[in-house]
Amino acid sequence: MAENILSVQDLHTSFHTDNGEVMAVNGVNFNLAAGKILGIVGESGSGKSVTAYSIMQILEKNGAIKSGKILYKGEDITKWPEQKMRDFRGKCCSIIFQDPMTSLNPVFTVGFQLEEAIRLHTERRGKEAERRAIEMLELVGVNEPEKRIRQYPYELSGGMRQRVMIAMALACEPDILIADEPTTALDVTIQAQILELMQSLQKKLGMAIIMVTHDLGVIAQMADEIIVMYGGRVCERGTAEDIFYHPCHEYTKGLLRSIPNVDRIGQKLEPISGTPINLLNMPKGCAFCPRCDAAMKICLEEQPPEVRTMDGHLVSCWAHIREEIDAGLITVQG
Repeated sequence: MAENILSVQDLHTSFHTDNGEVMAVNGVNFNLAAGKILGIVGESGSGKSVTAYSIMQILEKNGAIKSGKILYKGEDITKWPEQKMRDFRGKCCSIIFQDPMTSLNPVFTVGFQLEEAIRLHTERRGKEAERRAIEMLELVGVNEPEKRIRQYPYELSGGMRQRVMIAMALACEPDILIADEPTTALDVTIQAQILELMQSLQKKLGMAIIMVTHDLGVIAQMADEIIVMYGGRVCERGTAEDIFYHPCHEYTKGLLRSIPNVDRIGQKLEPISGTPINLLNMPKGCAFCPRCDAAMKICLEEQPPEVRTMDGHLVSCWAHIREEIDAGLITVQG
């Protein structure tokens, strides 16, 4: 079994706003094994991106990690000084954002920006840094890399810019790559190419990937393990097979019912009723309770514990717990 390179333990991240404190991440736990792909899915506002930004410690000024641990190779990086975190970003863990046009500086050439990342985290300088930049562009499938390094971001297509961002993220050979909605701004053909590229590079370089997305189709293709988030909490986690073929949480089931499926041609999609939770006014119990057709009285009053199902994945849902405990099929996690 692969060793965990990253472990997030009881993570709480909040933002101070004019209307009060927003608890965007509320007690998240997960492990990332070396060389594996972890998918984090959920609606907008579920806390998935804030979880990623908490790992990188690139939160907005009004945001902060309130409690919990983020262990990288056994060390709690929440205790690290800023200088050590700067070395961590890029050298140990890199991130790709969803819109490469806003991530790349429009007034500098692609080559300058790639070489700057290389100089910052490695000993390469001058021509050696330029050679490394060209090598990375070749690795991610950019044609005519010697020409591209002298071009500006606006001269490249969206797919090409995203490849540049991936090259920049991988230039220092990090152990972990975080991809935050990396294909959202791209058309479906380019999306497929980018996902295929990431899978190929992951296998070639042996790095671990955290894929943050609202697109279940993307996760189905790539992830070894999937975390489903809602209202800043983890609803369910398990393998791709667990989540897609044996979903247990009512929210996970709702997500799967709301996406197109070739097996349901001619049937209407079933959207999840209601609106996403207001993080300023969280219910005492389960965050999904106000939108759940299977909600019970206990769902309003108590946060469900996380339990392990017979097939091994973890779920936090009173409706499922009641059914399975009655049947003697699951045990409550300690």
